[in-house]
Amino acid sequence: MAKQARRRPIRILVAKPGLDGHDRGAKVVAAALRDAGMEVIYTGLHQTPEMIAQAAIQEDVDVVGLSILSGAHMTLFPRVRKLLDAAGRQDVLLTGGGIIPPEDMSALETQGTGKLFGPGTPTTDLIKYIEEWAAEHVAA
Repeated sequence: MAKQARRRPIRILVAKPGLDGHDRGAKVVAAALRDAGMEVIYTGLHQTPEMIAQAAIQEDVDVVGLSILSGAHMTLFPRVRKLLDAAGRQDVLLTGGGIIPPEDMSALETQGTGKLFGPGTPTTDLIKYIEEWAAEHVAA
């Protein structure tokens, strides 16, 4: 059966929270998502959780992807999730990646974060995950 084309692209916000200054991975991911037909908003470096949540709400995104290499993932993911939820945006998928130990990925998933990705993950894996999630949760 042929895959049905979406009437509108998946909207995703890619953000770099905290003090981490390395954004090559986030830019590679943003470009891959854009090439896959998604509408990507990249916030740039040094974003606070409040700035990320506010941008996600203003841009009416379907997905927020955080790129975290600083080790602050156990604080940043839950804070962004809490802010989105408080704004009534429980419908937004919060995902992302970086240097995150597997046990922390599992813990974050139990706190409302979607699947997380480690270094070296093919961008096709992330694209497939988002497309499958959107097929179930986002109106075409």
